[in-house]
Amino acid sequence: MLVLVEGDMNEWTPADATAVSPDDLLSRVADGDQSAFSDLYDELSGRVLGLVTRLLKDRAQSEEVTQEVFLEVWQQATRFDRARGTASSWILTMAHRRAVDRIRAAQSSHDRDTKVGIRDFETDFDSVSESVEIRIEHERVSRALARLTEFQRQAVQLAYYGGYSHSEMAERLGVPIGTVKTRLRDGMIRLRDEMGVTS
Repeated sequence: MLVLVEGDMNEWTPADATAVSPDDLLSRVADGDQSAFSDLYDELSGRVLGLVTRLLKDRAQSEEVTQEVFLEVWQQATRFDRARGTASSWILTMAHRRAVDRIRAAQSSHDRDTKVGIRDFETDFDSVSESVEIRIEHERVSRALARLTEFQRQAVQLAYYGGYSHSEMAERLGVPIGTVKTRLRDGMIRLRDEMGVTS
């Protein structure tokens, strides 16, 4: 908008000629001027909040990030370089970066909580359900083994719990390999019947 300067009908000047630009305000902020900082905040906080809110979608978090941005502006004003852009773009870039950092932090926290929840669920499941199943199965096998003859039980235990081969069992028991195989076969058949396993 243009306004006529009083006293000269041919001279026009911009209405905001007396307004101080964000670049100038930021330069004064770099010198520690609190009044300039207040003016800069009034000038740009709405745009910063709008940008951050579009990214975060949460008003309370957006206001918090906006405050963090302007705190950083106050602390880092001396690092602003006019040759690399305007004060507005410098501050909005800072706001964008902080909002993205907040999103990433929230996502990391969510992922971490999810992993912990899954791990805890699996640990509880394993430690309770699986241990109960193992104990029940162990009791069934023990009861079934007790119903075998001494020779059958001895052959099964040496083969499956001791890991002995037929020849090692024959040598250990002092009987022919054929006898070992027969005892083991008969013991396994009876064990399967006792446990109710159908082929």
